[in-house]
Amino acid sequence: MHLDLDAFYAAIEQRDHPEWRGRPLVVGAQPGGRGVVATCSYEARRYGVHSAMPIAQAARRLPPETIYRRPDMARYAEVSQQIMRLLQQLSPLIEQVSIDEAYLDVSGLERLIGTPQQIGERAKALIKDKTGLTASVGIGPNRLIAKLASETSKPDGLRVVEAEQVQAFLDPMPISVLRGVGTKTTPRLLAMGLKTVGDVRHQPLERLRQALGARAGTALHLQARGIADDAVQPVTQRQSISKETTFGEDVTDEQQLRETLHWAAQEVGYLARHQALAGALVTLKLRLQPFETHSRSRTLSQRTASDQLIFQTAWELFASSPWRGRPVRLIGVGLSGWEPAACPTQPDLFAASEPQPSTLTTDKLDQTLDAIRDKLGDGLIQRGVRRS
Repeated sequence: MHLDLDAFYAAIEQRDHPEWRGRPLVVGAQPGGRGVVATCSYEARRYGVHSAMPIAQAARRLPPETIYRRPDMARYAEVSQQIMRLLQQLSPLIEQVSIDEAYLDVSGLERLIGTPQQIGERAKALIKDKTGLTASVGIGPNRLIAKLASETSKPDGLRVVEAEQVQAFLDPMPISVLRGVGTKTTPRLLAMGLKTVGDVRHQPLERLRQALGARAGTALHLQARGIADDAVQPVTQRQSISKETTFGEDVTDEQQLRETLHWAAQEVGYLARHQALAGALVTLKLRLQPFETHSRSRTLSQRTASDQLIFQTAWELFASSPWRGRPVRLIGVGLSGWEPAACPTQPDLFAASEPQPSTLTTDKLDQTLDAIRDKLGDGLIQRGVRRS
């Protein structure tokens, strides 16, 4: 089962402020400044606004009665944890892949709950009754089918795809739903006369491998037949925490890229601290035209969960990269290489110098900001990003 909370940040704001229900609401940057939309309500989406859209562009499309809110990550993370605890009442095998999205292994629950439809209804009811929020749910024989099923049932929907229904479900879909099909692969497939998943399925494997390469061609061949990974990894086995954003249009403005990366680093840092983790490996992810995906990593001298250190490291990786100046479609940052943050390491008694004050100061500031957010909420305070 794949479960995706609908317009999560915006839905929490509208739940906690009933007077905002039914009105366009944007969570992210404020009009008149720079930055992007983190998420928005479905009322705002009717005006063509979407996540990662520059706030200036969004504000031009939206009516005067629109509500604009700064993200309150502490509150959103708290609600996310509450929902994950509720889902544990259904299945102990839960893989949380983002703050508002998770996979569950629900095999074997038929005797306890009922049909897959009833299992999905139980999950949605648990969330609605306890939090007042809605979720889109997809259930299928593997992760690919479950994810596509939830995507086709948004918002507040439920779709079950049985094993014998997979091909009928996939065949009419456009090739863009397949993983790895982007601006580089799509023209090749269209030139071959392939527009739907069914078209791809009817192609010989060798032809796909010749057109796309052995690895990509094989992956597409399998996906078109509904063959994909069905393993659900519990959150305790999670290897990294990451946050990325896909822009609606390619971005070359470095200030917008800095602000987006800064926001992503704050989400990663807060989630790491919330799970009492500290990481030594910071990874920058970029997607450029024509659908080139690149990553660069740096190992830190000591593990951290500091927003600012994660951001500074990621921005240095970007600034020194050979891709600087090229249009960016996606940007993100990840943290891995874990050690429990609650278990500080013993400093070297004979070290020639003290630990860097900036790192220690940043850690204390993060803790202070977290405490203020947890106590007062409502996005009262957050870090600014220094303009360069």
